[in-house]
Amino acid sequence: MTQVTEHGTPLQPAPAASPPVAQPPAGPPRAAAPRRRRRSPAAAACVLGGAVAAGLGLGFLAVLVIVLWISSPYPDSGPGGALHLAAGLWLLAHGAELVRYDTLSGVPAPVGVTPLLLIALPALLMRRAARLGSAPGDGSDAEEVLPASAVFSAVLCGYLGVGAVATVYAAAGPMPADPISAGWHVPLVAVLAAAGGVWAAKGRPLGPPPLPRRWPAGVRRALARPRYALALRAGAAGALVLLGGGALIVGASLVWHGAEVKGSFLALTDVWSGRFAVLLLALALLPNAVVWAAAYALGPGFALGGGASATPLGFTGTPALPRFPLLAALPAEGPGTLLTCATALVPLAAGMAVGWFAVRRARDVSGGETALTAALGAVVCAVALAGLTAASAGPLGSGELAEFGPVWWATGVAALGWTLPGGVVVAVSVHGWRNRPVRGAAPLEEDDWHSRGMREQRWETLRKTATPLIPDPPPPPDPAPAPSADAAPPPLAAPAGPADLAVAAQAGSADPVGPGESASAGTGERPRRLTLVTALHPSALAHLPLPGASAPAPPEGRTSYGTEARPPLVAPVAGARVLARRRPPA
Repeated sequence: MTQVTEHGTPLQPAPAASPPVAQPPAGPPRAAAPRRRRRSPAAAACVLGGAVAAGLGLGFLAVLVIVLWISSPYPDSGPGGALHLAAGLWLLAHGAELVRYDTLSGVPAPVGVTPLLLIALPALLMRRAARLGSAPGDGSDAEEVLPASAVFSAVLCGYLGVGAVATVYAAAGPMPADPISAGWHVPLVAVLAAAGGVWAAKGRPLGPPPLPRRWPAGVRRALARPRYALALRAGAAGALVLLGGGALIVGASLVWHGAEVKGSFLALTDVWSGRFAVLLLALALLPNAVVWAAAYALGPGFALGGGASATPLGFTGTPALPRFPLLAALPAEGPGTLLTCATALVPLAAGMAVGWFAVRRARDVSGGETALTAALGAVVCAVALAGLTAASAGPLGSGELAEFGPVWWATGVAALGWTLPGGVVVAVSVHGWRNRPVRGAAPLEEDDWHSRGMREQRWETLRKTATPLIPDPPPPPDPAPAPSADAAPPPLAAPAGPADLAVAAQAGSADPVGPGESASAGTGERPRRLTLVTALHPSALAHLPLPGASAPAPPEGRTSYGTEARPPLVAPVAGARVLARRRPPA
């Protein structure tokens, strides 16, 4: 102990007390140093995705224009002019108006008819970029998941940055874009396409978002009803029927005026590269012709410049039309015929489609709710047709061709006028037919589907219908009178018959077979499993003989378990039934 104490670690002396240091006066709290904001790689990837989507659209049109410029026998500009023209076409695909300066009169002529097939290219690319930016990662902790609003904003920024550069670049070309028109058309298409991509990545949720509780209860209940998804479906069905009818009208007109269409196509140019360019332009404008035909079937028709217009009631005016295959398929000048008036069947079919798809397959929906859903579907159809009409029309010049195509508001009003009454009538009729009362059944109230026995009535109807196939079950036997408490328990001796308690052995054995024994023991055959199903009187259980011992008789009025003997709830069944069940082969 002395060695351990002497060789131990010496203790350090305590430091001398230092004089107190004067503290500076307390001032305002020092502001914390600003934290450096961490850059988000996911947001940067979304911005890059939007820029790549815009670049792919520009690259596709640039390659197409360069190929046509190389194959042209008389190119009027160099490759720089072709690239400027490709940038202008990319802006035209978004709905922006181009300005053509090399006119005969020297007055700049706007070109505002947007080929609807070209709009599909930037819309699909932008939608794909937004969907990929919103897609979940591999689930690792390092994977950053951005909210939908952040993905939408990031992709939009990248796309619009490239769009601004393309607008400035196209200004030096032969057909620059109007800056004001490009300033709102390009963001509009980008916003709609990006919203569709984010919505698809989030699982396409339907229905309005949850409303705050401070809103009135009636407003929240009205907005939470499922009629809006049905209204969108019904409106989309009506719009598709109108566009399908327009496509049918265009195809029939092209076949009817086949000779004029062929002559116009061959008269434009005599080289294969020029004819290929004309064919591509006609294909790009084919969706425009379908929308114009739908507006023609609705009644307002479309304008052709110079005060000329085409409606089912007649072709008025003398249009100054350029030579083009699709324009050669217009109806003949003069009053309308029975064939042109037959196009009114298209909006009638659209109204029936709106009414049919506005009906819910449920009995808890009233007729007024169904009519309101059909009315909302007609409004959706009218808005869709008005938007498509506005996108498909536009000026082709500054003079007589300044008004070219259908008027969007007139087409929307006509679509609403055709589909609203027809859709409501069809919806109410279909709802009444589906909810008609069953013949021979008592009328039920609206909310008494389960409480008034409708399910039992259906089962009763099915039972009566299936009576020839399924006979009625036999009536149950009359229950035997319950024995009194003083009566002796029933004997366990089984009567003769197939339902005896003791079953004789089948292989020459005269001994009874007890529960769990084999009926073919000692015969060399595969034993059969016997299942004993019995129902005994509770008081008879006390008199069952135990193996190897004899149970004493219980006192009068008591059972062997010491409980008081009570009359049974169910009539006793004498005897037992033995069910033979074969064991499956090994």
